[in-house]
Amino acid sequence: MPYINIKVTDEQVTVQQKKQLIQGATQLLIDVLEKNPATIFVVIDEVNTDNWGIGFNTVTSLRISNN
Repeated sequence: MPYINIKVTDEQVTVQQKKQLIQGATQLLIDVLEKNPATIFVVIDEVNTDNWGIGFNTVTSLRISNN
């Protein structure tokens, strides 16, 4: 049973976009590994930008400095 975990920052990812991510990830495993879609689990975690770091900075501070 494949398990796919997608992590994105919590910056207004829509329900439709999440649906597309789930469908696309599932289709990828069907195409590449010939898996049964009924056995594929996809979980999307939305991470607050204060809890996501790049280099020495949080994404929150990077977003502020880029504006």
